Amino acid sequence: MIKLTFAVRRRADVDPGEFHRYWRDEHGPLVRSFQSVLGIRRYVQVHRVDTPFNDVLRQSRGALEPFDGTAEVWWDDLESLAAGTSTPEGVAAAQALLEDEARFIDLARSALWLGEEVEVIV
Repeated sequence: MIKLTFAVRRRADVDPGEFHRYWRDEHGPLVRSFQSVLGIRRYVQVHRVDTPFNDVLRQSRGALEPFDGTAEVWWDDLESLAAGTSTPEGVAAAQALLEDEARFIDLARSALWLGEEVEVIV
């Protein structure tokens, strides 16, 4: 399995509550609607929980400011990812997702990468 991890930060002009609502209730179903076109096996959103403990964790490591959450998207392999995004329907789906992300995500301050999971504790 190959996984895209997208660490997201909300746009400064988007209220935190609205950011999380939109991501969950609007963007999530949009991603689901393109599942078969893009060959997506799994999609998970991880929404940051606001707690003072986050500051303690961050300060203990000298870490960057927190992300608002992460999105995780799985494909069977790189070939499946490439196949899903190379068709005209896949290109249109990817463009629609990007346009929607720009409505609520600060793309320039977010990060994304492809990786493989290594299970340590199961």
